[in-house]
Amino acid sequence: MGPVMLIDKLADGVVRVQTPIGPRYLMLSFLQRLYFMWMFRHFPILPHVVLSGWQRRMIDDLCSGQRFVSMAYADGMEEAPVIGTIERRPVVGGDALPPRPAAREGASGLPAEVRQRS
Repeated sequence: MGPVMLIDKLADGVVRVQTPIGPRYLMLSFLQRLYFMWMFRHFPILPHVVLSGWQRRMIDDLCSGQRFVSMAYADGMEEAPVIGTIERRPVVGGDALPPRPAAREGASGLPAEVRQRS
């Protein structure tokens, strides 16, 4: 990443938040942009679940504060540079395994499988 790109991100960068209804872009203060540039220094995309509790609260506060902006600058000619992307999609219930049936116990109190091996 060149120095011009870093300066652009620091001056006008936004953070993209992937939501179930599509991407949203967060307007940030200078210090927030600086922090997010550090946060995304190794990865351009971070899932919400890998962030620390403090980072998740900050993202949640920014999103709940309706700090969303349009991707384009005010003049509509250029796009704002994206500092990084937070994937904030809901966790879909995975294919959970069905519960194991309880082992039937006989008179000895041992499961039937164990008694058969004896």
